[in-house]
Parts: sequence; C-alpha cells; structure tokens
Amino acid sequence: MDNELNVTYITFDGHVEVQKYRYLYFVIMFTAYILIICSNSTIVCIIVINKSLHEPMYIFIAALLINSLLYSTAIYPKLLIDFLSEKQIISYSGCLFQGFIYYTLASSEFFLLSVMAYDRYVSICKPLKYPTIMRKTTVKMFLILAWILPACQISGGTLLNANRKLCNFILKGIICNSTVQNLHCVSLTVLNIYGLVVLVSTVPLPVLFILFTYTRILIITYRSSREVRRKAAQTCLPHLLVLINFSLIYHPLFNPIMYGLKMKEIYKLLKRLFFKVL
Repeated sequence: MDNELNVTYITFDGHVEVQKYRYLYFVIMFTAYILIICSNSTIVCIIVINKSLHEPMYIFIAALLINSLLYSTAIYPKLLIDFLSEKQIISYSGCLFQGFIYYTLASSEFFLLSVMAYDRYVSICKPLKYPTIMRKTTVKMFLILAWILPACQISGGTLLNANRKLCNFILKGIICNSTVQNLHCVSLTVLNIYGLVVLVSTVPLPVLFILFTYTRILIITYRSSREVRRKAAQTCLPHLLVLINFSLIYHPLFNPIMYGLKMKEIYKLLKRLFFKVL
C-alpha cells in the first residue's frame, strides 16, 4: 500500500499473538537489550583500556562483541517499537535495510569466529611463527574483511530485491529476513541461486574451516604436554561454545558471559572492576 509520498509499507503478522501481553513483552525485551548493551560494552571497554589485552585474540573477541551489539541493535529497537504500537508496519525500503544489516552481521559473526579459530591454530600449532603471521596489519585486514566482505555479498541480493513488484503486503514473522521473498509477485531464479551461493560461502564453509582448525589443534595438543593441553582448552573452549551458541540458540548475552567467565585475563580485570565499583 502506498501513501502520499509513494512509500510502500508492509505489515508484520507475527506480533498479533503477543499483543495481549505486549507491555510485559516490552519490559522483558527492553531489559534484555539493556543487559546486552551493558555486558558487551563492559568487556569491550576492558579490552580497549588495558594494554595487556592488546593482542590478536582479545582484539578479535572485542570485534565479536561489537558485532553482537550491532546485531542486537538491528533487531531490538524495532521490536520494542512494535510492542508499543497498535499496528506493526515498516516501509519496504526499511525492511530491506533491516534484512541487509541482519544477514551482513550474521555472516560477519561466522567470519570473525573463523579468524579466531585461525588465530588459535597459529598460536598453538605454530607458536614460533605466530608474531610473524599475526602482525598488526594482518589483524586489521581480517577485521576490515569481516565486515566489508559480508556487506558486499549481501548487498547484491538487497539490490536485486529493491525494485521488484510486490503482490503481498503482509510479512510472516516479526523481523525482515528471507521471508520478504514471499511478498514478490514472481519468484526470481537468479536471486534464489545467488542467495544459495551466498549462504554456502557464509555459513557451511566457515564452519568447516573452524572444525578443521580445531581438529588440527586437538591432534597437536594430544601429542603435547598436559600444560599445553590446559592452555589450549582455556582459550579454545569459549570460542567453540560461542560457535555452538550462534549456530543453534544465539543470544547476544551469551558471548560476554562466556568470555568474561572463561577467559582468565578478562575475568581477573572484570573482577577487579567489580570490586572497585562496590
């Protein structure tokens, strides 16, 4: 449907069943969003402020938590507005933008987890070459690619959708994702193929790479001393749990809790900060 400015709006139908308790859902979601902001920001600030943590592993952790913050911001504010609104609508262009951010940051998460797996692989399996391989320029390049590459991949599908004719204005669900394809009058084969290619390159390939690197780490540490195995488990386990969490029941609160409790150096600084506040 179009208004005077000729802007196309679509309506969400996924909020209907929660309207009876919308204020309760608003409080729950608002509380969760505030906790996400505070917890992720705290760990990021600890890493930024303390020079002892200015190492590739911790820099990648900070980048992952920043990505979680951006990912949450792409979803939570619109949901909070919808819970307080009688009618849940969004412009088609706004919907495409939300979907673009949603999938770009999701892809960035897998890319960052892949880089973190590679960092642990080099650190544990090739310790003498670590300073040469994981230089500052290499870390910067990985971080830039983590956001630029997914954005370029996802933008292709977004642009293909931008000028397509709509025959349906009711979107199944509560956020703009791949279900936006159901609004179009005609299914576009090129878009479906493009989406499949992007999906394979952003999810299965990074996951296979992560599994390969951790398998190599497991083999190397199995042949090493108990101390090496202990250190490897201490740094690798949080990354694996974060990967499992993101692949299954992702929640942005999980990452800061996991890294805050399981990473020894972060935990010590976090505990020191906590007692200072008290």
